[in-house]
Amino acid sequence: MKKLIAILCLTVTLTACEGDQGPQGLPGINADEYAALSYEVDNIDFEYFNDTGLQEAIVPLPYDILDSDVVLVYRLEGIVDIDGQPTETWSPLPQNFFISDTDTIQYIFNHTYADVQLLIDGNFDLSTLAASYTQNQVFRIVILPADALSKTNTSNLNSVINTYDIKEFVKL
Repeated sequence: MKKLIAILCLTVTLTACEGDQGPQGLPGINADEYAALSYEVDNIDFEYFNDTGLQEAIVPLPYDILDSDVVLVYRLEGIVDIDGQPTETWSPLPQNFFISDTDTIQYIFNHTYADVQLLIDGNFDLSTLAASYTQNQVFRIVILPADALSKTNTSNLNSVINTYDIKEFVKL
């Protein structure tokens, strides 16, 4: 029994030794410092589907997002001149257009953790929708951390860019 106690004491003594402290580890992620991620997607061509009656396009995300992240989508409306500088004009989705006195369309979207589905819905046969609404469209997709969402007005792209200090839009 004395030998067993001596062995246990020796084991505890040897395993309880401390050495020099190791190097500092990598910093953890601070939700307040998590930046928004943004992507610009050019040349989106919508395709009409008979089964849904909608114009649709799928944009794969370059990485899987968290379920708690918020996805915003903006459509390039056009380019205007401000003080001699060509300036892009962006509209948040959903976005409505009145095609005629009775015909309307709406750009909408949904998303999963892996992609964004862009849709054009309307109150008429969308297979006849003009190519100016369905071909060569440009969108910006912004992914925001949900914890920091209260910091910005998400209906204004410039507000999102300024709040999250977005420096550039990555082309997908």
